[in-house]
Order: sequence, then structure tokens, then C-alpha cells
Amino acid sequence: MSIESEQFFNALSHPLRLRSLLLLQAEGELCVCELIYALGVSQPMISRHLAHLREWQIVSDRRQGLWVYYRLSDELPEWMMQVLAVTAKGVAGELPYDEDRTTLTDMPSRPSAACCA
Repeated sequence: MSIESEQFFNALSHPLRLRSLLLLQAEGELCVCELIYALGVSQPMISRHLAHLREWQIVSDRRQGLWVYYRLSDELPEWMMQVLAVTAKGVAGELPYDEDRTTLTDMPSRPSAACCA
């Protein structure tokens, strides 16, 4: 697998994709419904950005019934993982990143094994 550097930085340059990647970096794996809730965006909007991230091989997905879960690709080079980790540390406490984590934590009926039941 060859994830292109330009595509990685393009992903980070869009605020919604950056926020999504930082949530995935912190949480490991999230259902689309969790991203919608945490980021306060519509399903079509988040799905469009996740499709770009998947196409660029930055994230991978898995289906469980009707639900789709996303995570950072296992194939991300170490330097890309470090960029995400340093970015997360650098924006800790800043809006909207801190608010995204709080909103996700406060999500009622947050999925565990089954999403959005």
C-alpha cells in the first residue's frame, strides 16, 4: 500500500476531515452515527468526506449489519500516525476539537456492539 503524502495533507487541510481523523485517532473506531453526532453534520456530508479518506486509504471501514464503522488504516506509515498524534496534542483544549470529544462522550445510547439501536 502506498498512501500518498499529498493526499494525507489534503485530508488534514479540510476542517471536517481533520476533526474526523482526530476523533478516530483518539477513539480507535467509530460508527458513522457517532461521527454525525459528535461533529454535528448530516449523514451525506460526513459520508462524502469519509469516502475521500477511504479512497485515499487513510481510513478503513467495516460493516456490521446496516452500520458502518471507520478506523484509521492499519497501513498508515508511522510518520503519519505521529503527525496525527502531535496534532491531537497540539489542539487539545481548543475548539472545536475539545468540544467534539465532549459531545461524543455525552452521546446518549452510544453504540457498543450494535450501532444506533
